[in-house]
Amino acid sequence: MYTEDDIRRLTWQSRRGMLELDLLFVPFMEEAFRGLPQEDQDRFVKLLECEDQDLFVWLMEREAPSDPDMNRIVRIILDRVQPS
Repeated sequence: MYTEDDIRRLTWQSRRGMLELDLLFVPFMEEAFRGLPQEDQDRFVKLLECEDQDLFVWLMEREAPSDPDMNRIVRIILDRVQPS
C-alpha cells in the first residue's frame, strides 16, 4: 500500500518534462492511481522507471511494450483517456 508521501513522490516523478507524457501521467496520478488494485499501482511505479522515449512510443501507440505488465498499465492509462 502506498502512503500519501509515496503518492506525492510518485506524482512528482510523473512530471517528465515531455508535455505529452506530463499530460497523461500527472492527471493519472491525481485522479486514478489511488483507485487501482495494488498490482496495477506496482506496474505504474515500474513504468515510471522506463526511459521517456520508450514511454512516448508506447503511449502514442506507435509500439506496444513487450513486457505484459508494461502493456497492461499502458492500456489502463490509454483506456482512461480514450474510452471505447
